[in-house]
Amino acid sequence: MKTSEQILLDKIATTEEILALFDSLPPADLDFLNGRWKGFEVKTEHPLDGLLENSGWYGKLFKDTNDVHPLLFYSHDKQSVFAIDPLLVPLCISEYVPRSKSLQQFVSLAKPVIQTKTPKARTRLIQYRGKLTASMIYDAKPIIDHFAKLDEKHLLGIMDLKGSQKPYAFILERDDLSLEIEL
Repeated sequence: MKTSEQILLDKIATTEEILALFDSLPPADLDFLNGRWKGFEVKTEHPLDGLLENSGWYGKLFKDTNDVHPLLFYSHDKQSVFAIDPLLVPLCISEYVPRSKSLQQFVSLAKPVIQTKTPKARTRLIQYRGKLTASMIYDAKPIIDHFAKLDEKHLLGIMDLKGSQKPYAFILERDDLSLEIEL
């Protein structure tokens, strides 16, 4: 079984390892989520592995419990980030999308259509895997992200997508960089 340090370093784990890690961590509280977070995928052989990072995913912005931007992406020049509307992201075709850096160019080109200035998620405490933890609920997708604290700067996120047999895992790192957010 990999340690949390190994998973943070390698960003690779089995489903069993990532769920065991989640179960061993303290739950996150809602106030801890507030702020900007840079995201990293943890590859677990989930069908979405490689999709977010190759598309230019930056992370998430939690303004407060009712105003969350769940999907922030880098601008083409990586000098700013923008929020996209998850409703416009068709998960049903994700297995057919190539996992390459050209995906980020596509997202940049699609920015005028997929960008939003309106928060598209909220947070609540939800019971998941036997613990009451801070969770992010998408407004228009059957997705809930559950969070556990790795330490004071890192969260482990488990995406619970309705109908998916396996959880999708990611790490969020608190980010205080001065990148402009186009909202």
